[in-house]
Amino acid sequence: MSDHHDLDARRRAILQSPAYRLAYEDLDLLGADDLRPLRLQLELLKPERALREQGVHSTVVVFGSARIRDADSARERLAALQRQATSTTTGSALADELARARRRVDQADHYEQARRFANMISKRFQQRERCDFVVVTGGGPGIMEAANRGAFEAGARSIGLNITLPHEQAPNPYMTPELAFRFHYFALRKMHFLMHARGLVAFPGGFGTLDELFEVLTLIQTSKMPRIPVVLVGREFWRRVVDFPYLVDEGYIAASDTELFDCVDSAEEIIAALERFHGGQMQCAP
Repeated sequence: MSDHHDLDARRRAILQSPAYRLAYEDLDLLGADDLRPLRLQLELLKPERALREQGVHSTVVVFGSARIRDADSARERLAALQRQATSTTTGSALADELARARRRVDQADHYEQARRFANMISKRFQQRERCDFVVVTGGGPGIMEAANRGAFEAGARSIGLNITLPHEQAPNPYMTPELAFRFHYFALRKMHFLMHARGLVAFPGGFGTLDELFEVLTLIQTSKMPRIPVVLVGREFWRRVVDFPYLVDEGYIAASDTELFDCVDSAEEIIAALERFHGGQMQCAP
């Protein structure tokens, strides 16, 4: 009797052992250091399969700050701070918040231009089953939300490539659920931004926006990827943030390198820049 009991206990131990798990169900195994190449491959393959299933043939990438608000939210935030300032002594911290809130109201135009651009190009290229120039963003708030929102309001699909961060970035609700992805590896995420890209639109932003922009410009400059139109939105912002003429004068870039991008201010100008580059290819898919 005891022998039978011991065998039953051993059988349960076997069934509960990590070694007995199917390999693809073993999360401890998949998370091991020496399985990193497999995890990289999975992050490469999963979005590609979904894009094929959704009929996505080409994309247009939209980068920009996660901190920019839509016009209504920016004005509400400013009004709330102004009410607070009238009821309390305005200290330096509150004064800084008020100054920042006023800038957010001005910057809200970038949100609206991103939203309008995404709406315009989505309506133009998603009238049929085949999808071209599908908007793809980082899937977060700010300019990313604006671009996904513009496509959503056009009744079109759009892509979001979110990423795990120390302070988790919540996905914005305007992405197409079947095309909303989350990445662990920045390198794979960057690759997916560009694998089907036929244009890059960069709105004002911080380190992340600058990182993505200059990586693309470097890849194009060094012929590591085919040339695509790169459009910088916000002439005054980009003129102050990056002194491209100075880089030319100092010999750090060639004068011809400044032809790798256009600077514009409006959604209509973004469309025009894409049309100049692609010409007749900017026709709706048959």
